[in-house]
Amino acid sequence: MSISENIFPDFDSILGRKDKQSLLKQKSKVIWMTGLSGSGKTTLAIALEKKLAEAGMLTQILDGDNIRTGINNNLGFSDEDRAENIRRIAEVSKLFLNCGIVTINCFVSPTKSIRQIAREIIGDEDFIEVYINASLAACEERDVKGLYKKARKGEIKDFTGIDAPFEAPENPDLVVKTDEHNIDQSVQLILEYLSPILSPVE
Repeated sequence: MSISENIFPDFDSILGRKDKQSLLKQKSKVIWMTGLSGSGKTTLAIALEKKLAEAGMLTQILDGDNIRTGINNNLGFSDEDRAENIRRIAEVSKLFLNCGIVTINCFVSPTKSIRQIAREIIGDEDFIEVYINASLAACEERDVKGLYKKARKGEIKDFTGIDAPFEAPENPDLVVKTDEHNIDQSVQLILEYLSPILSPVE
């Protein structure tokens, strides 16, 4: 007998997403920020969260480095592990979504197929893809973590943008060019896009 035969999920008798959205007086969505390392995903997520909190909204940031020190600390950077990393993140995001929480995700998520995994788990109607677009040159110039320098020296293998590909989204919901806009301008662009989507639940 397989393990799955002994699992009996019960989703109908627990409080649903609509109940929790009503309790929090907000709509839940998953904001998926994708872009090269150093493009500004985490910086923007932190600034965005503060703005949403000022508006009385409950949020949760899921960040690549934080997730890899916790729930995904057993994963590496092979193609298989990258896919599993995103799958787990998407499942966690879906839990927050069903709790009525606005989830802000910051993950390189470098390929179209890997982002599609997340979209299918979360649901197309709740998945807001935000492409944090900065040139490789701009990201290398910032290199706040020193990762590009290590990758150029060969100390880090399969590093996205250097010896592993980044496939830019073809039809993201929003593009934010952080090598053209500062933090405040970038956050304002995101807020303007989100405002009608996250309008309060009466």
